[in-house]
Amino acid sequence: MRFGAPLFGLVLAGLLAGGGTGPDAGPPAPEVRAVGFLAVEVPRWSRENRCFSCHNNGDAARALYEASSAGLRVPPEALAATTAWLSTPNAWEHNGGDGPFSDKRLARVAFTAALATATRTGSIGDRVALKDAAARLSHEQADDGSWRLDGEEAPGSPAGYSRVLATFLARESLAAADSARFRAAIARADDWLMRREITTAGDASVALMAAAASRSPSSDERRRLAFDWLGRAQSDDGGWGPYASSPPEPFDTAIAILGLARSGDSSDSTRRMIARGRAFLVSGQREDGGWIETTRPAGGTSYAQRISTTGWATLALLASRPVASR
Repeated sequence: MRFGAPLFGLVLAGLLAGGGTGPDAGPPAPEVRAVGFLAVEVPRWSRENRCFSCHNNGDAARALYEASSAGLRVPPEALAATTAWLSTPNAWEHNGGDGPFSDKRLARVAFTAALATATRTGSIGDRVALKDAAARLSHEQADDGSWRLDGEEAPGSPAGYSRVLATFLARESLAAADSARFRAAIARADDWLMRREITTAGDASVALMAAAASRSPSSDERRRLAFDWLGRAQSDDGGWGPYASSPPEPFDTAIAILGLARSGDSSDSTRRMIARGRAFLVSGQREDGGWIETTRPAGGTSYAQRISTTGWATLALLASRPVASR
């Protein structure tokens, strides 16, 4: 699929305008290029398809909210429709995406995560919508503490999620909405996450993020296992694949970077892993600012996976900026 290069150029120029760049400033940072791409694509899906999606208005929108909070210029029109949509959780069941591949539970996880990010970063000031969405999401929790999705299991995909990633995102949304109100649901999710066997990059990365958020006595051991897995699985060119023996992919690398960046560990070995992973992502960034989609199996073509892959990669670049600045 071809993307609008002229429109991307206009948005990128707007992002750079007044930002201290000039003829000698060099090329724009990879985060700026990624935001330029997503600022075009996020509003496009709802405008052209008359529905809202987990990939454009979930994963990719979260990246734009985070970018705006980090000080990057995001055109207001890029998020206006998404923000209005996220503010009305009672309408999410009827988003127009009712085709054969529609997964309402996945949509609720993705949209609540985006709403939590929009609220935390100040794009949505009223917390009522987030509390309402979190209450609805809590009813989707399985008896074992996880959030089960249709069809996807480890290692999941950028737009499809694995069960472990969906559970962590849901857990984070409940904590952001009202950690006291949802204490029991959060504890069940933490218990499930702490007991997961680490077999994929997603497992290891979520283990680091969950251990940082949880006060479980098993947190230290989980962190050790996760760091060890990621250290062994990182490829020679800095990326990660879904499994330790898999070729590196942008999505799996992005998830690994996020896990390492949010682990709270500032050791030299962790910083080196993050820096090498970031370099892998930057080397794979396309001319338009996005990334080629990570699909399962690899090598497929999917607009949804491409937009989500770019959203996750952008989140990883934003999270690793402190390491890059050092």
